[in-house]
Amino acid sequence: MSEGTKVFFDECDPISIETYSQNMVGKTFAEICDEDDREKDSILAETSGYKASHENKKRKGGLGELIEERFFHYAANNDSQPDFDKAGVELKVTPYKVNKNGSKSAKERLIITMIDYCNVINEKFEESHLWGKAQLILLVYYLYEKEIKNRLDYRINYAKLFTPPAEDLKIIKHDYKIIIEKIKAGKAHELSEGDTMYLGAAPKAATSKNRRKQPYSDELAKPRAFAFKNSYMTYVLNNYIISGKSTYESIIKESSELSFEDYVMDKIDKYNGYSVGALCKEFNVEYRKNPKNLEAMLAYRMLGIKGNHAEEFEKANIVVKTIRITNKNKIKENMSFPNFKFKELVEEEWEDSTFGNYLEETRFLFVVYKFDDDNNLILKGCQFWNIPYEDLENQVKKVWKQTKKVLIEGLEITQVGKQKRNNFPKKTDNAVCHVRPHGRNAEDVYELPDGRVYTKQCFWLNNDYILKQIKRELIEN
Repeated sequence: MSEGTKVFFDECDPISIETYSQNMVGKTFAEICDEDDREKDSILAETSGYKASHENKKRKGGLGELIEERFFHYAANNDSQPDFDKAGVELKVTPYKVNKNGSKSAKERLIITMIDYCNVINEKFEESHLWGKAQLILLVYYLYEKEIKNRLDYRINYAKLFTPPAEDLKIIKHDYKIIIEKIKAGKAHELSEGDTMYLGAAPKAATSKNRRKQPYSDELAKPRAFAFKNSYMTYVLNNYIISGKSTYESIIKESSELSFEDYVMDKIDKYNGYSVGALCKEFNVEYRKNPKNLEAMLAYRMLGIKGNHAEEFEKANIVVKTIRITNKNKIKENMSFPNFKFKELVEEEWEDSTFGNYLEETRFLFVVYKFDDDNNLILKGCQFWNIPYEDLENQVKKVWKQTKKVLIEGLEITQVGKQKRNNFPKKTDNAVCHVRPHGRNAEDVYELPDGRVYTKQCFWLNNDYILKQIKRELIEN
């Protein structure tokens, strides 16, 4: 902090900082700013433009700066040290939202620090710039409400110190290692948040054309930052920040030298060769033909989870997908994703698109079953998967942009017998994905940009594409 700063707390003591931070809980950013105006020895001379500049939603970090300057009374800067350097505390101001079902979730990932591709490869995790910023964070959560237009009217509801617990830290260190190894392999341009679990390499650029040099390749890479993923921040909010919340069951219940992924695959591999019927008997699950999500439910039971939510999966945004392979080594079903709303998609840009970000940020656990010659469904094993960067940025992006173009120009709908045909991208148009209906029936519709209504649609990954992503030993054995 600069000399002459008025101090309301012991800047060497994290608990003192946290205690003082409780004075902002329940207040809006505007109220904090107005209260500081009345402080005669504020470090900042009030100007008529201060509040206006910080209510600008395009000003990145504006709300964090306001808390630094108007509540903690020190000048915001881009210093590489933690914000409260004498206490080793980093300040992070981040939004959360209340969902339709009343649950709370983080609105976005938490950016920790930019990745310097050329220097980070020489840093050990414990001595890294990242860990210096992330080992003790004062998390300030404010409630994002869509109907509030002036962001200074958002209300702060939580302020609490947070250190990643030991069980999380083990995974965060492994995530860090994965990111560094990819940079060392000259593949910084292929980094994706789907590569890792809790700690991601998040895109962080002023424009989509920004690129940076990397040490082991001539190809320029997108600027990225170390960030705790949205899913991890949601878990932190609900289980470490809000008191009285119960956690989901944990997959890892004992000490293990294995990485999390190896641990999961080892647990499921123990049942390799079991039929679905045998698995149902093993875990006392009622067996019915073609029940929804039965194979996924069995995967959770194999991992020792009684319900359908695992703590590590929730934190890491890992989605369990079951893959059924025929005895002819084919996959019949394409892989569906949530419906998209036509009028919302046309307002998006690719870099901030719902579907693009979903694939960028999500890691999948494929649990693979195969029909034998007697039509019994047999467990073959599992693998973790996230979409390769090249497939996302080329084929998927192409389908997404074509879908937007079709909606903007006006969807062409033709009646062929009892069926309606359209000009959305088809499976034959693209090697990776396509668009097709995903409504309950023809009456399950969304409104098009031109005011007409049409059957709900979603993006699908092609079945033959998924087959190519499955490890050969899971298919052919």
